[in-house]
Amino acid sequence: MKTAPFKTKVLTANRLSDGISVWLGAHGEWVVSIKDAFLARHEDAVTAIETAGKQALADNRVVDVNVIDVEETSAGPRPFRLRERIRAEGPSIDYAPVATARVSQAA
Repeated sequence: MKTAPFKTKVLTANRLSDGISVWLGAHGEWVVSIKDAFLARHEDAVTAIETAGKQALADNRVVDVNVIDVEETSAGPRPFRLRERIRAEGPSIDYAPVATARVSQAA
C-alpha cells in the first residue's frame, strides 16, 4: 500500500492582543505574513511547531492554534483550504465599501 506524499504544513493562530492572524516564523516568532512562516516539511518539524504552538497558547500570546496544509508556490506558501487562504490574503470581496464611505462623509 502506497502512502500519500507528505504535505508541507505551517502553524497559524490569532494574536491574543489584537486578533490578527499570525504564523509561526522560523525563529519561533509570530509573523503577520504567511510568506514568513516556517515550513514544516516532515513529521519531526510538525511536532516541533505543535509544541511551540501549545506553549504560546499556554503563555496567552495566541489563540486558535492550528497546523494547516499548504502548497509551496513561487509566490510563497498557499493554504489549501479557502478559510485559511482568506485568513492569509484578506477578504475575498471589497470589505464594507459603503459603510466606509458613509463614515468618511460624516467626518
